[in-house]
Amino acid sequence: MDDCAIVALYWARDEAAIAASDEKYGGLCRQLSRQILASPEDAEECVNDTWGRAWTTMPPQRPASLRAYLLRIVRNVSIDRWRARRSQKRGDGAEALSLELESCIPPAPSAEAAWEQRELAAALDRWLAGRTDGERALFLRRYWFGEPVAQLARAWGLRPNAVSQRLRRLRESLRTFLESEGVVL
Repeated sequence: MDDCAIVALYWARDEAAIAASDEKYGGLCRQLSRQILASPEDAEECVNDTWGRAWTTMPPQRPASLRAYLLRIVRNVSIDRWRARRSQKRGDGAEALSLELESCIPPAPSAEAAWEQRELAAALDRWLAGRTDGERALFLRRYWFGEPVAQLARAWGLRPNAVSQRLRRLRESLRTFLESEGVVL
């Protein structure tokens, strides 16, 4: 079933939308959640929560890309679950990713700094636009999808150390770019 038909099912309040979403994007959502949480059980709960959020947000939302919409929901739900676990001193998985980016991304802004957060996002978009397709894919697969370095190394046909070095150079490039844009790290 195509995405427009699935969104139409959500808008018609037809529960078949959830089954169609799970059939088409369930595996991808579970994979992303597992990479963030490192727990299949928690990932399954997050995917189920994703279907619930999709149900409650459509309507009024009518996403142009259902895949991106569902992945964003599952990623946010998974990160929220990771933060809750971390606050209970049980965290792992995404913690290593945030530590890797800690030196080149400023800490989470306060409520009054929402504008600065949007500017940071725009600067990050500009930086990503200036990368090659391969660099952009590597960066996003590591820091958006949370793929392990070993998995990336297999996908690129490289040794894990070579992938780690490429990621380090990308982080250094990002830090330099953000500093040149006036972002305080």
